[in-house]
Amino acid sequence: MATIQPYMDVQSLGKRIGDRVLFWDVSFTINEREHVGLIAKNGTGKSTLLSILAGEEGYDAGRIIFRNHLKIGYLEQTPTFKHDHTIIEAVLENVTFDENGNHSYEDSPIVLKAEQYLSKLKIIDINQKISQLSGGQIKRVALAKILVQEPNMLILDEPTNHLDLEMIEWLENYLSRTTMSILMVTHDRYFLDRICSTIIEMDDSRIYSYKGNYSYYLEKRQERLDNLSTEIERANNLYRTELEWMRRMPQARGHKARYREEAFYELEKIARQRINERNVRLEMSGSYIGSKIFIAKDVCKAFGDNVILDHFNYTFSRYEKLGIVGNNGTGKSTFIKTLLGVEPLDEGSYDIGQTVKFGYYSQEGLSFREDQKVIDAVRDIAEYVDMGNGQHLSAGQFLQHFLFTPEEQYSYIAKLSGGERRRLYLCTVLMRNPNFLILDEPTNDLDIITLQILEEYLQNFRGCLIIVSHDRYFMDKVVDHILVFHGNGQIKDFPGNYTQYRAYESTNKPQESKPLSIEEKVSPIEGGRKGGWNKGGAARPRKLTFKEKQLMAQLEVDIERLEREKKEIETALSGGSTSVDEIVRMSKRLPILNEELDTKSMQWLELSELG
Repeated sequence: MATIQPYMDVQSLGKRIGDRVLFWDVSFTINEREHVGLIAKNGTGKSTLLSILAGEEGYDAGRIIFRNHLKIGYLEQTPTFKHDHTIIEAVLENVTFDENGNHSYEDSPIVLKAEQYLSKLKIIDINQKISQLSGGQIKRVALAKILVQEPNMLILDEPTNHLDLEMIEWLENYLSRTTMSILMVTHDRYFLDRICSTIIEMDDSRIYSYKGNYSYYLEKRQERLDNLSTEIERANNLYRTELEWMRRMPQARGHKARYREEAFYELEKIARQRINERNVRLEMSGSYIGSKIFIAKDVCKAFGDNVILDHFNYTFSRYEKLGIVGNNGTGKSTFIKTLLGVEPLDEGSYDIGQTVKFGYYSQEGLSFREDQKVIDAVRDIAEYVDMGNGQHLSAGQFLQHFLFTPEEQYSYIAKLSGGERRRLYLCTVLMRNPNFLILDEPTNDLDIITLQILEEYLQNFRGCLIIVSHDRYFMDKVVDHILVFHGNGQIKDFPGNYTQYRAYESTNKPQESKPLSIEEKVSPIEGGRKGGWNKGGAARPRKLTFKEKQLMAQLEVDIERLEREKKEIETALSGGSTSVDEIVRMSKRLPILNEELDTKSMQWLELSELG
């Protein structure tokens, strides 16, 4: 087996925007089949870096060496297409279908593959115009496009944004088994943990690489910070002694001590370092909330035939922390808007307690004035924030809790990244000191450090909470129980977090028949082979044969065994006790394992979609 080759070698890369240095002297390598997660604070240029690596943007220093004939698939955070194109035209744009370079794709296998990916991402009408799609639907079309291209390497910028939980779990399963190299930025920590075997962190203009998944990264990063803290403390103690020596008259030091002067300046650099965490605990007591929160009485809401709430009854308890999950289009955001009075009810009512003070963070976000400074946007709401117990923070101090340095506070809002704007919006919601927080997709575009601050705040929040989110990790950390929106007005109350609900559902849910895979659909002209066609060209599903069922069962056993072996190898390689001979053997075995996993997983996927 040939040794694993590097696909991309980034050497001392640097990028400026105006007088602002986004990043400098960034170096790392991505190898064949390697799955890499990139972690950094909002505003440090993660999206810009991905755009540069994808060839969409220039850079100011360094160089990037690509493997010959490397084919990259790039998913932007906000992709665009020609508005007059249909979905299928957008997905297959610039794709040739035969060796002669023809672009005619009628009855082509690649069209069937495109339909399969689009179906998984719940895009059904492939002839719908791009101009008729929402931003979230366009992101899903862009994801289908790069998967159809079958590149050697995927560069993904927030791939889980605008995907519901079912889609996220499908994509997670697909990417975890692919042999394509991956470089991704995502806030979804379960997604990161289950797909990536390497984590690259950009912190304070430096690059740190961790050979392991997200859980391993957290452990090793804390070790790094602890060691750095000890080094800084030791340097500070010595610095005070050396500073006293440096302050003496030059003649007292003598010319022979020049080496000591040089050592002093190196020591000073270490002593003046600051661990760039800034995630000070944010504790706010929240204003008083009474025992009566809200009671939903026979609440009904529908848009035509789309039923959202069907005689919904619910009594919300004091200090309750509720999560809301469900597929896109099942009415999660609409339910919240009816509670807040933004959307009118068709029938029924909400009886809301007099002491309830809502704080609402919406998907749409808040519109800021582009010519306004960050600090002024917050001061327009309040100069000081009541933290409870007689404590107050100035607007600037409050912003620092959410990672806005004093320098950044006086930057113009026009210069903020998407994630920084969301972080500022979050500040404006929390600083009003509500006692009932409603957060609709709060994790989108927020970096992981901000999410950790928000999680800790919500865990200690002395008030009521409703969260709509597709972020499973975030939900598991914060909520007490969940409402599951199944669509058509069906809502299930489950007493536990999302992971517990999925475990319960997989144990108790009856097996449902699955739709026929795209590979099994054929042209009506071909006489309806492989299951046949109904009138209008719709495929008739068929059941698995006995042999196919046996094969599927064997594949499940094989996949579990291979995944177990893969995990054991990755754990051994990331440890420090493995011998050189074992490392060589395991390094050769790992790509073979990945290839076997990919093949068997695709076989299983094809069978699972037959019946």
